[in-house]
Amino acid sequence: YPDVPVILDAKRGDIGSTSAAYATAAFDVCGADAITLQPYLGYDAIAPFIERADRGMFIVCRTSNQGSDEVQGLFAARAPEPTGNVRDPDDPTAPEPLYLQVARLVARDWNHAGNCGLVVGATYPEELGAVRALVGDMPILVPGVGVQGGDLEGVVRLGLDSLHTGLLISLSRSVLYASADHDFAYAARREVMRVAEEVERYRR
Repeated sequence: YPDVPVILDAKRGDIGSTSAAYATAAFDVCGADAITLQPYLGYDAIAPFIERADRGMFIVCRTSNQGSDEVQGLFAARAPEPTGNVRDPDDPTAPEPLYLQVARLVARDWNHAGNCGLVVGATYPEELGAVRALVGDMPILVPGVGVQGGDLEGVVRLGLDSLHTGLLISLSRSVLYASADHDFAYAARREVMRVAEEVERYRR
């Protein structure tokens, strides 16, 4: 299906030479159109991916799993904004959770090729809204709908961009395991269509 974009959910992000090899594997060998990346090692670890301006990057920001708050929710003072771009004139270094600092960093400093997005789980719709407020119209990949019990209505209500789009809502296990019988293709399609119709209803 050459017209269907492929996102490789590999969550890569290692030292530069290793990441360069991973980027080659993802884009040139596997033919992926986009990939998920971990920001923990900093920009130089994912630069080999971001420099591929013809491909997309979804950088892990706020994941959908229960333990995500152990690290992503940690509060720390953020670095000041560049001169002339201070968002909070009263206290530009006020502490904020790590996931918001990641969102800010990607939107402000890493997205110079315009090919970055973020990963924010559907299990945290309020946090998704806070991320959207920071990053504007940057695309957001949203896992956690379905088996993980993510709040689809909250995601749509709080996560849409200024064009009323901007969300890539991922369905995984609820589609993969829609049926274990010969009707799998039909059952999987029913699940996809059910969620798509629900999304459209919330958008309206």
